[in-house]
Amino acid sequence: MTRLLIMYVVFGLLLVALSIPMLLDKVPPNPWYGFRVPSTLSDEKLWYKANRYIARGLLATGIITVVGALALYLLMPGLPVDTYAWLVLAVFGAPMIVTVVAGFRYLRRLK
Repeated sequence: MTRLLIMYVVFGLLLVALSIPMLLDKVPPNPWYGFRVPSTLSDEKLWYKANRYIARGLLATGIITVVGALALYLLMPGLPVDTYAWLVLAVFGAPMIVTVVAGFRYLRRLK
């Protein structure tokens, strides 16, 4: 279970690290990194607004993933590995889904 903890913590920290440049408008429109949909790729102003918005959700998702993975590991040491993996996946997945849905709604309002 320690390997899973490390994997989830690293993944959460990666989300945090990837969100910061987006929050600071340091990521120009590109085909690899950011909220890449046709409307954001074709309009630079829209790109930066949408990516700033999405970045807040990614930052929160990363922090929630790290805290959730650590809390489950430390507070429930006898938890079966399968259960731990599914719970942390849910801890990550729920805010990520909210972030993506909210991002598309925000993008629709900006158009």
